[in-house]
Amino acid sequence: MAKVPPDPAPVPAKEPVPAKEFRQQPFAAPPGALDLLLVRHGESAPFVPGRPFPLVDGQGDPELTDAGREQAERVGARLAREGVEALYVTTLVRTAQTAEPLARRTGLVPAVEPDLREVHLGEWEGGLFRQHMAEDHPVAVRVRAEQRWELIPGAEPGEVLAARVRAAIGRIAAADAGRRVAAFTHGGVIAEVLRQASGSRGWAFLGAENTSISQIVVVGDQWIVRRFNDTAHLGSGLATASAPLT
Repeated sequence: MAKVPPDPAPVPAKEPVPAKEFRQQPFAAPPGALDLLLVRHGESAPFVPGRPFPLVDGQGDPELTDAGREQAERVGARLAREGVEALYVTTLVRTAQTAEPLARRTGLVPAVEPDLREVHLGEWEGGLFRQHMAEDHPVAVRVRAEQRWELIPGAEPGEVLAARVRAAIGRIAAADAGRRVAAFTHGGVIAEVLRQASGSRGWAFLGAENTSISQIVVVGDQWIVRRFNDTAHLGSGLATASAPLT
């Protein structure tokens, strides 16, 4: 009787080749980039008609209110944990007062960058800007509609503001490459920085809250927007109303 050949040995199953995966990657600033935190000053003193603010180089220079000082303490406590390596303020006292709690906590001495000062408002300096905007002065209506500071008599033209702000950021980037820096500045300047960084319309970013944190990363000539109007330290939730330029 013929022998039946044995069954062939089973061929081992091939292990499946794992599929290649491409996971989402968190943003990382390139080596040597400037990580710039733009902090708007705290709430400043109200304007009372007939009692203009003191002027510094022709610009209104109100101090912080008690509420503004509390806001400054809160943003200072937050940023003290964020590895800030240098501080900048402008020539206007409200920025120096806002930076003080962070300087106290870190031991950093703020440097003054004059070109991060607020938009010059010409004949509406000293507090008149607030009044005219609140009361819908005819020129104020045009200013809002056309988003042009220079419609205010004697005010700073947009192209002049843009050039000085870019020059200021360039100087900070050259001095602090590879570092995280906090610059205490003003609402109009923050709006201009983010306009240039994003290519937005003129006032798309106007209305940052007092002591809000905005953030750009500067890599050579490129400015990358990372954050706008972050007020988590104030515990105010998701605010919807913009703050007036002060």
